[in-house]
Amino acid sequence: MDIPRRTLMLAALLAAVPPLRAQSGAIVYEGERFERRLRVADADLLLNGTGYRGVKWLRVYLVALYLAESAGSAAAALAMAGPKRLQLRMKHDAPAAEFVKALRQGVERNSPPAELPRLAGRLQALGASIAALGKVKAGDVVDLDLHPGRGLLFAVNGKLQAEPLAGDDFYTALLRAFIGERPYDARMRAGLLGLPR
Repeated sequence: MDIPRRTLMLAALLAAVPPLRAQSGAIVYEGERFERRLRVADADLLLNGTGYRGVKWLRVYLVALYLAESAGSAAAALAMAGPKRLQLRMKHDAPAAEFVKALRQGVERNSPPAELPRLAGRLQALGASIAALGKVKAGDVVDLDLHPGRGLLFAVNGKLQAEPLAGDDFYTALLRAFIGERPYDARMRAGLLGLPR
């Protein structure tokens, strides 16, 4: 059976065209593009949700949560094994001291009192790494990554700022500040969990 020449030409033309990527694999939230998938610690992670930290009428930073699989509840996200990423995109300059203070308060408000002594040294070490920056600036991208077996890796604009802070428990405490019972911002928590805001 002869295949018409036009069909062969069309097939050859289609084979030469690269497949289209859906929206280049990113979503746009508040004017910023967030990849739907990325790799952390040699694992593929999915964008679970996005939100923002607001103070009065200001968007202080946008934040995205990446997990190994979708989680619609804080309990599921916190219990999930494997790498994770919280990515903050700064919209305004902020003194590092204010950033450290908010971080400490978020962890303390969302952690059982008996757990706080075990977290204190690592919280202080992370605070010192942030304070060393002097300030975080509009446009900075802050990655807080969990690498199982290594702990929390803190990077600004792709550059590691300190040695890893060991312990998955510390990362869980940090994540609870964003999605726990008393988060920084309830709308942010809902967005990170993919819930209605």
